[in-house]
Amino acid sequence: MGATVSCCMSPDGSPKLARKAVELDDYPITTTADDVSEDTGTYLQHISDREVPDELAQESNPSDNARASTIFLNKSQTDGMWNGDLQLLLSMSPGLHQYMECLKRRIVISCSTIFLDDSTVSLPNLKSTIKCVTLAIYYHIKNRDSNRSLDIFDEKIHPLTREKVPDDYSSVDPEHKLIYRFVRTLFSSAQLTAECAIVTLVYLERLLTYAEIDICPCNWKRIVLGAILLASKVWDDQAVWNVDYCQILKDITVEDMNEMERHFLELLQFNINVPASIYAKYYFDLRSLADDNNLNFPLEPLDNHRATKLEAISRLCEDRYKELGKVTIRKSLSADNLVGVRTTHAVLS
Repeated sequence: MGATVSCCMSPDGSPKLARKAVELDDYPITTTADDVSEDTGTYLQHISDREVPDELAQESNPSDNARASTIFLNKSQTDGMWNGDLQLLLSMSPGLHQYMECLKRRIVISCSTIFLDDSTVSLPNLKSTIKCVTLAIYYHIKNRDSNRSLDIFDEKIHPLTREKVPDDYSSVDPEHKLIYRFVRTLFSSAQLTAECAIVTLVYLERLLTYAEIDICPCNWKRIVLGAILLASKVWDDQAVWNVDYCQILKDITVEDMNEMERHFLELLQFNINVPASIYAKYYFDLRSLADDNNLNFPLEPLDNHRATKLEAISRLCEDRYKELGKVTIRKSLSADNLVGVRTTHAVLS
């Protein structure tokens, strides 16, 4: 583009950066006995063998690997009601163990009415899901390993309200009710769905793993707000704008919301993908968390309308499985017909 000297014309390389001529003899190639073979000579390791695959780095990350256990469920089990003394007592008395399990699950036997909860993996119950997600956040804060944080999430540096932040804001753990009220206010005001709450928890644990930080009393509000902000934009068709959250939280500015969202995405390495397997794992782990903490999902009697709907869904699934079975049988029969069993006629002389 009008330059008088180019990289192709200059033997020393780019005209912007003068390079020193390097002789190959100044840097000899050193090899070891393992790198030299009799047939191929010097062995050069491929770059894919030197780099660590991403799968190995993500094996222990539950937000990326469907087989890895969720962090919140592990933290909740370390602080459960089943302590060592109670476990020893239950192991010594099998009958007491069965009785405690019945009380824990609250088994109700009825001969005339069937009760079902209205929460499914595709359409979870909003109130129950928010309770479970906020309980998972509570256990994250209570059983945290340390107090690693970043300034962008520190409420003292970036306050959400004009009220003075207490001096002990970084040492007092919030109660579950306080976390629930904060998240419930955002979801009800922005009209977010229950699926968005599950994706929020996925992003939260992904942030803690990628950024190597802890959610603690000084940063839990801004981390949860950033996760909800991102989950609402990714999951919901009609995303809530940042200025809408400024109307919910009166004292926060749009510039602060934009900066927090940008840092959140950078810390996530722009990995906002949530596969169906990850979503389903978090949903069922939240159900397990609810059972362990006696957070029962609302039960409704099975009426004729719901019974007909369940029957229609079961018939549809049954027909699909039958069609898949027929296709499998056809494939196996066609493969058998390709190589038929032939007998050789014996010739007697």
